Amino acid sequence: MQPRAPVFLSSLAAALALALAACGGPSRPLPEQTSPPVSPAMAPAPRPDHAARAAQSKSVAETHSIEPHATLAMPHPYPLPAPAPEERERYGAIDENGVRLVAQAPVSTFSIDVDTGSYSNVRRLLNAGHVPPADAVRVEELLNYFPYDYAQPADGRPFAVHTALAPAPWHPSNVLLRIGIKGKDVASGALPAANLVFLVDVSGSMNAPDKLPLLKSSLKLLVNQLRAQDRITLVTYAGSTRVALPPTPGSDKAVIVAAIDQLVAGGSTAGASGIALAYQAAQQSYIAGGINRVLLATDGDFNVGVTDFRQLKSMVEDKRKSGVSLSTLGFGTGNYNEQLMEQLADAGDGAYSYIDNLMEGNKVLVSEISSTLATIARDVKIQVEFNPATVTEYRLIGYENRMLAREDFNNDKVDAGDIGAGHTVTALYELTLAGQPGLVDPLRYQRAAPAPGRDGELAHVRLRYKLPAASTSQSLDVTVARQALRPLAQGDVDFRFAAAVAGFGQVLRGGKFTGDWRYADARALAQGARGADRFGYRGEFVKLVDLAQSLATATPAASHGGAPAGHATR
Repeated sequence: MQPRAPVFLSSLAAALALALAACGGPSRPLPEQTSPPVSPAMAPAPRPDHAARAAQSKSVAETHSIEPHATLAMPHPYPLPAPAPEERERYGAIDENGVRLVAQAPVSTFSIDVDTGSYSNVRRLLNAGHVPPADAVRVEELLNYFPYDYAQPADGRPFAVHTALAPAPWHPSNVLLRIGIKGKDVASGALPAANLVFLVDVSGSMNAPDKLPLLKSSLKLLVNQLRAQDRITLVTYAGSTRVALPPTPGSDKAVIVAAIDQLVAGGSTAGASGIALAYQAAQQSYIAGGINRVLLATDGDFNVGVTDFRQLKSMVEDKRKSGVSLSTLGFGTGNYNEQLMEQLADAGDGAYSYIDNLMEGNKVLVSEISSTLATIARDVKIQVEFNPATVTEYRLIGYENRMLAREDFNNDKVDAGDIGAGHTVTALYELTLAGQPGLVDPLRYQRAAPAPGRDGELAHVRLRYKLPAASTSQSLDVTVARQALRPLAQGDVDFRFAAAVAGFGQVLRGGKFTGDWRYADARALAQGARGADRFGYRGEFVKLVDLAQSLATATPAASHGGAPAGHATR
C-alpha cells in the first residue's frame, strides 16, 4: 500500500496550488468585449476547447513540483480599474431662439422668468472641472441671477419697466435692446404672515455632503428670519411620507431647529406622495391674504410611485389652483434632475434655485427672502412689436421655454411667471436696424411700408400682469425710441454687465450667434462693469469666466458647448 502515498501527496499539492492561484488572481470580472454582440440564433455551436484542456492539464502537471508561494499568489499584472460612478444628470433640451424677420413676424411674446438655478448649477459644474452641457445653460437665468439697480416704481404699480439701447458687443453693427423690470421693495418685516411647508427629500440618494447636510444648514439660516406670525411645517419623504414637524410658530426656533437636526437620509424616493402630503399640510394651515408656499428641497431623483415627468408637472399645475404656490431648491450632483426642478417650479408658480454651497443658501433664503417668498404680480407677460421701417431682424436671447403665442398675451387663462418683491428681471433682444446687413437675405419683391409718424421708433413694449388677488390682468406699455441709442461705453454699468453675462452664456452654449467673440471679451466687459458689487457676485462671475476659459483651453472640443461624459440631456 505504501506506493500510493506519493500519488496522494502529488494530488494534494496540485489542489493546493490551484486554490492559491485562484485566491491570488484578480477578483474583478473581466471587462466587457467591445465587439458587437452575437444573437443566439446566429451564434455558432459550441466546440470542445482541446487547447484549453491541454493547457489546463499541463498546468496541473507542473504543480506536482511545488513552486514558491509568492509566485503562485502573484496578482494579475494588469489590474482592472474600478468603474467610474454613473452620472445621471438630466437637463431639458433647449432649441436656441433664432433670428426672426420683422416683415414676417413683427411681434414677440414671452413670459418673464425669475429662476436663477441655471447660474449656480453652471458654477458648480465649472468649479468641478466640467464644461457644462449646452442644455444646462439657460441664458435668462444667468442674467437674472444678478440684481440690477433699476429704479423703483413711482406710479403705484407693483413694478417699473425700463428700456435701454446700445451696440451688441459681439456684433457692433447690431443693437441690444434691454428690457428691465424692477419689483417694488418690501422689507422682510413688512411681509404678510407666511405659511411655509418645507418638503424635504430624505431618501438614500440625499446621503452626501452637498445634499441633506447642506440642505439642513440652509434651512437653519431661514429659521433666524422667521417671525411669530409665520408658520413652518416640515414634511419628509423617502420610501414613505410623514409630517416631521406640525405647523409651528416661527418664534419656536429651538423646536424647528431640533426637527431639522433629526433629519437623516435613507430609503427610496416617493416624491409624488410627498408633494401631495405637503399641499395637504399647506391647505390645513392656509393663511388668507398671507404667503402660502411649498418649498421642495431635493435632488429630483424620484424613483417610487409617480415618477413620470409629465404626470408630476400636471399634478403641480392642478395643485396651484388651491392658492398654494411651489418653489424648488435643488441640491447635489451625479443624479441631479434639473429638468424636473425647473419645470415643477414653473408649473407651481414659484421660482427654481440651485444651492451648491452655504453662501447660495444664504442668498436665496436670507438676502433675497422677500423676493423668494412674496409675490407682488402674477402671470407677467411681455410682448414686443418691432417697427418694420426701422428694424429688419430681431433675436430674443434666452427664454426659450417661456415663449408664448401672440394670442396668449391677452388671454388671462394662460399662465405666466410671477415676480417677487424687489425682484429684477432682465431680457435682451439683439436687433438689426434697417440699412444694416442681417443674417437673412432680404426678399426681392417685399418691402416694409413705413408706419406714418413712427420713423423714430424701434419697438413698442407691452406688459400684462395680475395683482396677487386679482383674476383679470392690467397692462402697461413703453415705446422704444431710436434716439435712446448710446455707445456701449456710455451705457450704464448694469447694461454692460448684463451684456457680458449674455455673451458669456451664449459662448458657453457654443457661440452660434456671437461670431468671434470669446471668453476673454466677456471677461473684459464684465470686469469694467462690476460697479459697487455689494455682495461680490460680479467679481465671482469674472472668476468663473476665467475658469471657463481655462477649461476650454484644456479641452478644446468642449469649448463649443459639449457635454462632459455622463451628463445626460433629455
